[in-house]
Amino acid sequence: MTRGFAPSLPVELHKMGSFRRPRPRFMSSPVLSDLPRFQAARQALQLSSNSAWNSVQTAVINVFKGGGLQSNELYVLNESIRRLLKSELGSFITDYFQNQLLAKGLLFVEEKIKLCEGENRIEVLAEVWDHFFTETLPTLQAIFYPVQGQELTIRQISLLGFRDLVLLKVRLGDLLLLAQSQLPSSIVQMLLILQRGATPGSGPKSLF
Repeated sequence: MTRGFAPSLPVELHKMGSFRRPRPRFMSSPVLSDLPRFQAARQALQLSSNSAWNSVQTAVINVFKGGGLQSNELYVLNESIRRLLKSELGSFITDYFQNQLLAKGLLFVEEKIKLCEGENRIEVLAEVWDHFFTETLPTLQAIFYPVQGQELTIRQISLLGFRDLVLLKVRLGDLLLLAQSQLPSSIVQMLLILQRGATPGSGPKSLF
């Protein structure tokens, strides 16, 4: 009886399918005949994304150099960013802005301050901050308006960048010691804003 029962056990298990794993199905993979069309569509998407991103880069650097946006340019830039957000580059926009565009743009700001010496640097820093806070920052926020829901906003990232890539490099502490007269109101405003790091609709967040 035992010998007759033993061979039938694997057969029964095989029929029941207890230990058989279903074969994976890759329904999303294109068939071989679709590969050329799939690759062409992918390349077209990348080309479109790069073209859109190039227009954004050019506009941002121009803003840091003191330029403004042309008529209807803001709408075009917003649409470009919306297309980018839907592409494979969408998840990298904020990081690229912070690590590439912002760093490059603030380099122009830093160099402008470093051209001056002594107490004159305080005056130049005050002028640079005024322009950054009233012109550059609002324009950057407008350009990247479609980018929302991030951990850090474009405003916060830009303020952090100004602190780390401008103030810390021009040695603000040394400049304050050199200042013989009362600090310009713009410098006081700058220190308060960067200390709070506040954005509209949010509580204070220290940037130091």
